[in-house]
Order: sequence, then C-alpha cells, then structure tokens
Amino acid sequence: MPRKKLPQEVIDAAHEAALFKPETVPVSARSLGQKGQSRIMYIEKKSGSLAGGDARIGRVHFSKTRSTLYYQELAFKSLKGGFKANYYELETREQYWISGPKRNGEDRLYGERVPILIDEDVREEYWTDIRKLPKNRKLKQFY
Repeated sequence: MPRKKLPQEVIDAAHEAALFKPETVPVSARSLGQKGQSRIMYIEKKSGSLAGGDARIGRVHFSKTRSTLYYQELAFKSLKGGFKANYYELETREQYWISGPKRNGEDRLYGERVPILIDEDVREEYWTDIRKLPKNRKLKQFY
C-alpha cells in the first residue's frame, strides 16, 4: 500500500519545530559539575586475593540511575553477583567490595587486622553519626 504524501505545510512546521531551540535551557545540577546522591561507604580493594587489601571509609556518589558508583576519580559498576567482591573498577577491571559501613566497625569480610583509613571529608560524620563514638572523631584510621 503506498504512503500518503504529507502536505508541504506540515513538513515545514515539523522542520521548524526540530530546529527550534529555546533561548533559556534549564540548568541541571549535573551540568554545573555537581554529583548525584552520595553516601558514606566502606570500600575495599580485593587485589586478586580473598584476604582484604587496601580499605577505606569514604563518600561515594551515585549516577542518576544508580548503576555506577563514583569514589574520588574512580568509577565502579556492579558485578551482579561474584565471589567476595561486588563491584569492579571500570578502567582497570580490579574487583572491590563496597558496602555501607557497619556501626560496630567490623566491615572487613574476614576481620583482618589491617588498618581502615577514613577520608578527611567524612571522618567527623562517620564517627558521630554512624559509629556513635564522637570522642573518636579525630581518628584517621582504625583496625
């Protein structure tokens, strides 16, 4: 069955609508360099072994769809399952364990006696709001 030909006025109106650009475009927080929702999280690099690697408590930002996590200059995607790791770093493909910090501080999977560093920008909030130990708010690491 042959297609009906549209009148030229309809075609011209569609072209004008496609070329129309509003003079003021709404500014989003992301276009201004601001990041999405954030949360203090426990981040442990698995570095090829089951035993814990470098670990820290820091602020993680989420993408708009929450499918990507951002920590400092690193971007992470979910492994959607996996053995002793739940995220991988996009650039290097190294595996990490990323989770909410526990109130009792026992974040390491096997309880290794390796220091967990706390980022400067979250230290006070971590010790007062999460661990409920405001007297420790100057501590930069714990075991």
